[in-house]
Amino acid sequence: MQTRIAQRGFTLIELMVAVFITAVVLSMGYGAVNQALTNHEALDARQERLLAVQTTMRLLTQDFTQLAPRPVRQPLGDGWLPALLAGTSNGTGMGLSGVNTGTSPGTGLGSGAATNPTTTTTTPGSTSLATGTSATVGAGTFTSSNNPVSIVTFTRAGWANPAGIQRPALQRVTYILENGTLRREHWPVLDAVMTTATVRRELLDKVKSVTVRYMDVSFNWRDQWPPQALAGDPTANLRLRPIAVEVTLELEDWGKIVRVIEVAA
Repeated sequence: MQTRIAQRGFTLIELMVAVFITAVVLSMGYGAVNQALTNHEALDARQERLLAVQTTMRLLTQDFTQLAPRPVRQPLGDGWLPALLAGTSNGTGMGLSGVNTGTSPGTGLGSGAATNPTTTTTTPGSTSLATGTSATVGAGTFTSSNNPVSIVTFTRAGWANPAGIQRPALQRVTYILENGTLRREHWPVLDAVMTTATVRRELLDKVKSVTVRYMDVSFNWRDQWPPQALAGDPTANLRLRPIAVEVTLELEDWGKIVRVIEVAA
């Protein structure tokens, strides 16, 4: 005679306890996974920021290292712009305040660059730059504002041309600060005209200010470049280059970053 074995299942209390334990374990696992995803996103943001800062400093170093002593013509064709135009000189990145070799009044003879703090110049195909005095704190220091501020414009060598396009190996470059964003622009030709459009590249955001200083051959730091022209020779400083450039970026999150760049002889 076979004995029947009674089958016993889980009670309701046991099921509720099991479900509760499972919910607790899943909640802990979800919190750990969510925290890991949050940390991963924060790490990606920090890495992206680090890459942007490194790229900006690398481009600044490459550009200033390869400064070329090649002046360019005014967009209107009535004068020359220095190989490096910086400091408190106003105008667009094309440098509409360069040296004019004429003798008419107001051409800036003997000054190297004529300035007008309230001038706003618009270049077709390029951003209008209004470099008012509110955007500049001391010579050589430019703070972020709603208006684009041209920090420095210069000619550099070493423009790679792997496709063999008919263009020079020299490049006219300008750095502009607008709404906390540092932007690099260059022209496809050296002697640009008013209708020549620039190629823009936004490099870095959250920029509070940019300070640039230039060391002359006497090892003195200058906030403006080129230096004062010699009396009676307004074109004497068109090809002058500093021997070193100091760039200071003040960022909202990283504070101040200083880089001293030696200009190749």
